[in-house]
Amino acid sequence: MNMAEASSEKKSKPGFFQKIAKSFRDTRGEVKKIVWPTKSSIINNTIVVIVCCVIIGIFIWGLDALLSWLVQVLLRNA
Repeated sequence: MNMAEASSEKKSKPGFFQKIAKSFRDTRGEVKKIVWPTKSSIINNTIVVIVCCVIIGIFIWGLDALLSWLVQVLLRNA
């Protein structure tokens, strides 16, 4: 490999700081594409999550109570 090939190969490879700068430029471009939710959308989604958590909690509580009762009945009769 002669000197001309070596120097052209060095120029084609970006350096460490060039890679970091490109990464920041790419990240900035991606952040600009983000569509942030509106306040009403956030409130609606929060309400849906809270309602789902309450419903699932009630279901699990009921299932736990039923299974506990069933275990107690089976142990009394054993």
